[in-house]
Amino acid sequence: MKTSKLYEQLIASAGEDVTRDGLLKTPERAAKAFAFLTRGYDQTLEEVLNGAVFDSDNDEMVIVKDIELYSMCEHHLLPFVGKVHVAYIPQGKVIGLSKIARITDMYSRRLQIQEQLTKQIADAVMEVTNAAGVGVVIEAQHFCMMMRGVQKQNSWTISSMMLGSFRKSDRTRQEFLQLISR
Repeated sequence: MKTSKLYEQLIASAGEDVTRDGLLKTPERAAKAFAFLTRGYDQTLEEVLNGAVFDSDNDEMVIVKDIELYSMCEHHLLPFVGKVHVAYIPQGKVIGLSKIARITDMYSRRLQIQEQLTKQIADAVMEVTNAAGVGVVIEAQHFCMMMRGVQKQNSWTISSMMLGSFRKSDRTRQEFLQLISR
């Protein structure tokens, strides 16, 4: 069955008239939007990187912070939005800075939970750079908590994943956390 037909059934199940003017093309638009919001399933890490991993003798922390995040909760199919901070310590390889944002987008454009998304981003950066360490922090607001259930409009969920030197060294972890709090 075509996805737009499923949206038509969903709208009708809410008691709406799917033939009224404002809803005539909604099933098709909703199907396109859902395909866009879940396009991460059609991407691979290799495609996203597009060869942008380079030799480097830099061994100091690299941070990309405040990467916009838009994802959908796998439990309620509602959005969660926020920002991602990613850091790594190179050991022989660096990644194109925009590729960190693209990795974030690839994994966030799947039905997700924030905790898993945090781990997927960290694991991917570690895999492609063979870094001495990787740190990822996500700060997000979940519409499943804001629009339904407990309805807490100002709640934020913060998750982190620390790998390698970010896990082993309090000093490295603290440097990262301090720099992203500016």
